[in-house]
Amino acid sequence: MDTPFPPFEPNGPNQEARGPRLREIPVRLIIPNLITVLAICAGLTGIRLAFENRIELAVGMVLLAAFLDGIDGRVARLLKATSKFGGQMDSLADIVNFGVAPALVLYVYVLDQARSFGWIAALIYVIAAGLRLARFNVMAERDVKAAWQASYFVGVPAPAGAMLVLLPVYLGLLGVAPDRLVAFIASGYTVLIGFLLVSRLPVWSGKSEGSRVRRDLVLPLMLAVVLYVATLMSFTWETMAVTAVGYLLTLPFGARSWQKKYGDWPGVPARPDDSISPEGE
Repeated sequence: MDTPFPPFEPNGPNQEARGPRLREIPVRLIIPNLITVLAICAGLTGIRLAFENRIELAVGMVLLAAFLDGIDGRVARLLKATSKFGGQMDSLADIVNFGVAPALVLYVYVLDQARSFGWIAALIYVIAAGLRLARFNVMAERDVKAAWQASYFVGVPAPAGAMLVLLPVYLGLLGVAPDRLVAFIASGYTVLIGFLLVSRLPVWSGKSEGSRVRRDLVLPLMLAVVLYVATLMSFTWETMAVTAVGYLLTLPFGARSWQKKYGDWPGVPARPDDSISPEGE
């Protein structure tokens, strides 16, 4: 039966060349896209809650959006449901959840007291997040990638940037009054995070080392995760503030590790012996 809606073609309209088109598609192909849509809904709801001055719930929704946006790709790979449609949806969700939503929540909470300076800071962060995501997509599409891309990001990744830029809100929820002075300081901090997003700073990703764990470290690692989650549930804003500050403190160590391994700054053309194929990642 025909409907007024176009058919869902996850990998584009050229699938006739592979064989007859099926009338139905597996549900597993839809699940990652539903997670992405829920992430967008959470991010936009966080903006609404911020305008209603329900800041705690607003930050919670933004963090939920970041979490959902971070797992949709992994769910797609787990279900073998990756598609071009899902990739485009994920890119659009990223700019909302990692750029627009945290910037507006921060602006409503404290940056508005800095007037135009606060708004300019929010704009800079959102544009920086968009540029960061665009650069990541371009680098991910390269046929031949530098060996260091398996272990390092170029610049702070957008999900981490969203977590970092909300640090003034965490501190405010812990009792720091969001007055005019704090607004100007927060504006400068927001611009700093924006520059970290688009910088060439090598940031350790944890991808290569995270795939395997030594047997004697499995139980301590599980206990550490349980302790972190329990602390996050009991002392949410203290834990988020410590996490953000701790992440910032690790950035120089990641850059120093890069210098010891590769010497050159990220972004220079890869030498032939520094390249790997996408299958090697």
